[in-house]
Amino acid sequence: MTFLIFIVTWMVLIFVGIPIAVSMIVVSVGYFLYTGIGINFAVQRIVDGLNSFPIIAVPLFILAASIFNSSSITRNLFGFATHLVGHVRGGLGHVNILASLFFSGMSGSAVADAGGLGKIEAEAMQKAGYPHDLAAALTAVSSILGPLVPPSIPMVVYGVVSGASIGGLFLGGIVPGLLCTLAMMIMLYIVAGRISLPVHPRATWRQIRSSFIVSFPALLTPVVIIGGIFSGVFSPTEAAAVTVLYAIAIDLLVYRELTWRKLWDAIYETAMMSSTIALIIGGVSMMGVVMAREKAPDQIAALLMSVASTPTEFMFAVTVLLLILGCFIEVLALLLVLVPSFMPLAAALGIDPVYLGVNIIFTLMIGTLTPPMGMILFVVSKSHGVEMHRLIRATMPWLIPLIIVQILMIMYPPFILALPRLFMS
Repeated sequence: MTFLIFIVTWMVLIFVGIPIAVSMIVVSVGYFLYTGIGINFAVQRIVDGLNSFPIIAVPLFILAASIFNSSSITRNLFGFATHLVGHVRGGLGHVNILASLFFSGMSGSAVADAGGLGKIEAEAMQKAGYPHDLAAALTAVSSILGPLVPPSIPMVVYGVVSGASIGGLFLGGIVPGLLCTLAMMIMLYIVAGRISLPVHPRATWRQIRSSFIVSFPALLTPVVIIGGIFSGVFSPTEAAAVTVLYAIAIDLLVYRELTWRKLWDAIYETAMMSSTIALIIGGVSMMGVVMAREKAPDQIAALLMSVASTPTEFMFAVTVLLLILGCFIEVLALLLVLVPSFMPLAAALGIDPVYLGVNIIFTLMIGTLTPPMGMILFVVSKSHGVEMHRLIRATMPWLIPLIIVQILMIMYPPFILALPRLFMS
């Protein structure tokens, strides 16, 4: 009964608009006081939750994305994508998707994509005559590529919680990211044939080559990260620091647009986002104690095992559970709260932690596109001036290709595991 009151109170606080990190801390402190554990223990749990070397990668990847967004790098990527696929039926819609794929190799964040590159994409599509709702929906959907293609902030968090190889997770997300890109472009091609979307003139080879040369230093970012990790030059956490240095270097030496003011703005933005993430991690650390004392992992395990007895059934059960919870709870909170409960069950069923992790992250990314708590929907609605109900209606059909890819990933694990096994065997 105590745990039931705890969960109901938490959900009520979320629905009345209390930030999720604050709501977790409030209900956890209430539980500690009620059970006599004390407030000092609550403070200690927050500190312990943040005392992790790999978690340092999170603010560093955010800083790198902010630096990239502060220069013309995003515009150069958009221009390169336009020259590549702007002439295909669906024109700038394909550019939107492909540019998000390129940018995902630098940011690792869906919010950074939607809020930075997404603005450029949506403005260009509207000027070209695309429906405002379609432009915003494509921006929202394509932004989920950010956490799939390395680097990836959610993958770092999952790796910290589960003990899975972060390098393996980075490699495991590449093929699913490419499959999502292909699935979205196929659907757009079909939609474009029905509503006659405008296209760009076909670019010449000289234009393609010129835009590629300009974009090449930025496109090299994921190669630097993955190459450095698997050559043993640096760890995944150190790779985040290298990414920041690389972003500053190419901005100073190649694009020559980084100023002290832009760097300060990028640091300020990073501090704001990182403090929110740190608060969530601290709140989840406190909730973890509550869940352990109330044996919540055992209850979750019993629920899953009651409907799943094989690895495939388990994966579908986890996917359905996360799709439902993802409608209400933020990605990092779900990762930190539920992954410790999933890991023993997955190990008992012989499920690879990288395979489990990529599927979980992909499912949670779909959750960022579903109401009422879809973070990406809020970001795009605010930054692009589209009413939430219109954006939701325009986004829902684009979940179809994502769900198809999700099913393929579950049914055929080599989509995720082939690259990690190839490079890490």
